[in-house]
Order: sequence, then C-alpha cells, then structure tokens
Amino acid sequence: MSTDAGSLTPQDLEFLRRPLHGFLSVAGGPTPPQPRPVWFEATAEGTVQLFTAPNSPKIRRLRHDPRASLVVAAPVGERERWIAVAGRTTVESDGAHELCTRLAARYWDLDDPVRAAELTDILAGDWVRLVIHPESVSRYTN
Repeated sequence: MSTDAGSLTPQDLEFLRRPLHGFLSVAGGPTPPQPRPVWFEATAEGTVQLFTAPNSPKIRRLRHDPRASLVVAAPVGERERWIAVAGRTTVESDGAHELCTRLAARYWDLDDPVRAAELTDILAGDWVRLVIHPESVSRYTN
C-alpha cells in the first residue's frame, strides 16, 4: 500500500475512469460510518465528483463537517487493486445535470429505452455536484 499527499497519479486517473462503483463515506455520520455505493467521475484537475440531491443526508452532514472519502476497488476476477481518496468537499450548484448525463452513459446502456427513460426522470430532479478535493490518496496494487 502507498499513500500520497493528496494527488491522483495518471495511473489512478486511468483506473478511476472505468465504470466502477465507489463507496462514499462522509464525516459526521452515524458511528460506525455507513459507506454508500455511488457513481463518480475523476476529473483532469484531480478532483472526484458525484451528484446527489441537495437535501440528502450526506449534504446535511457535510455542511457540519466537509470531510469525505471515496474507496474504489477492482471487480472480482481482476488482480486486487483499490484507491482511497479523502479530503474536504465542496457542494456546487452548477453542472450536476451534465455530470449525471455523463455518468449515466458510462454506467448504463442508454440505447435501452428503460434506462433512457430513467435518465429522463432523473434529469427532471434537482441535483448538486459534490466535489472531493483530495488531501490524501492511498492505493494498493497487487
């Protein structure tokens, strides 16, 4: 395992651009923390972003303590590999619908009319972008 002072490597970004689920934990939650699976996007700037409802429990907790972490692991059948990104978060009111559209195309087959209709329903909602600004990055590659 290695830990880096807050920066994602090009190899990390390549791994995080795959359609893998991340497990998000936020500070200020129940004890013990209760990670939730999420869609996410690693950006060229080295942040990690996801979308959520503006009144979700994670947003309420992050208003009191802006720290969060995201853990992403390789699927069964591949060599063991994981990345954990932790840092402060910001909640952005812009770009959530565009992010949602990009992530739906990454995780779903939008040629499937059922999935396309689900995306349309999702886009009718109110969303915000949650951005994790890495302060520490831990990784393991076997």
